[in-house]
Amino acid sequence: MARIAGRFGRVEPRASARAYLLGLLSKVERKNCWQLAEQAGLARPGPMQRLLRYARWDADAVRDDVRTYAVEHLGTDDAVLIVDETGFVKKGHASAGVQRQYTGTAGRIENSQVGVFLAYATSRGRALIDRRLYLPEQSWCTDPERRRAAGIPEEVRFATKPRLAWEMIAAALDAGVQAPWVTGDEAYGQDPRLRGALEARGTGYVLAVACSTRVRINHGRTPVRADTVAARLPVTAWQRRSAGSGAKGPRHYDWAWIHIGTDKHRHLLIRRNRTTGELAFYLCWSPTTVTLAELVRVAGIRWSVEECFQAAKGQVGLDHYQVRNWTSWHRHITLAMLALAFLTALAADAAPKRSAGPHRPARNSEPISLTVPEIRHLCTLVLGSPTVTAARLLHWSIWRRRHQATARRSHYRRRSNPELAG
Repeated sequence: MARIAGRFGRVEPRASARAYLLGLLSKVERKNCWQLAEQAGLARPGPMQRLLRYARWDADAVRDDVRTYAVEHLGTDDAVLIVDETGFVKKGHASAGVQRQYTGTAGRIENSQVGVFLAYATSRGRALIDRRLYLPEQSWCTDPERRRAAGIPEEVRFATKPRLAWEMIAAALDAGVQAPWVTGDEAYGQDPRLRGALEARGTGYVLAVACSTRVRINHGRTPVRADTVAARLPVTAWQRRSAGSGAKGPRHYDWAWIHIGTDKHRHLLIRRNRTTGELAFYLCWSPTTVTLAELVRVAGIRWSVEECFQAAKGQVGLDHYQVRNWTSWHRHITLAMLALAFLTALAADAAPKRSAGPHRPARNSEPISLTVPEIRHLCTLVLGSPTVTAARLLHWSIWRRRHQATARRSHYRRRSNPELAG
């Protein structure tokens, strides 16, 4: 709160923001204004509603504070910026940007809002550092009355999701964020303008593309589909590598890469599932020469943004809001991002220092490192149950994490031993 206190001109909204953040970190089941007001001991939800709708404070300035805070606590030389979107299923048609559209949250077309997010990921952790609410062109951008009712500023115009992603990436780079790589799924990899903007900025990328994407091989002379390239590769072209550790151990795939075009720093990266044979394709570019291992690392880290969304929704109520206004949406999302960054920073600072080399499961006597859910649980007990001693909190935390370490080792053994897996 000391970091963002200067963003509030009056003491009342500053106090409400503190109570709002504590509510997001609490065990309240639904983190909307009504329940957060009750958690804070208020007589009515008015102060929380005013904080999101009418109080004078700049959510974008607080967003900048969140970004700076995340980089300070998580920053390393291996940083990657990840662009992705998530849906917020809604009823009615008054919420800013809502319409029937596909959202991965539901896995189908639903009445929903879609937010485009930028995540910052390193070996120390990951956090959401920027956000944009996607405004559909036909149903919203060309309807002045609907825009006014939802409080959408006049200067906001239609922008594609890749365009919104680039705005966030450029803002982060302009702010001094040191991240040599950007990654994202097909929705962003298929956009040539986004790829061109990253190259012009000198920022490397590993972006997923469709199997039908056409690339140029033979020094740029022969155009061919990406899946055709994969089918022609010899057995010796494939290498088994891990795309990082998952919940059940290292995620091993077969990988192949080839130079495309006339630029020696441009590649097509192909991932093959060792069990199903399913293929995934990535267009890659870097300003300097890189190894296959580095491209695989960047491709694998893209999935950490899904962990960010899961933690943000499950731990700090990213999707619990009940607001319709454009400003209110951005304010709630920003405060939820701050709460998540706080938990992530604590987890990173509490993690034991690891020596260089491959990750190995903890020994039998070692609990897993503190996680975001565990830290939020401990914060809830500290803030809500002052009679609970620190010794008891630590005892139960260690007990839980030792059992989680046992489960992890079991998963690792199954993954590494096909007979046990069967």
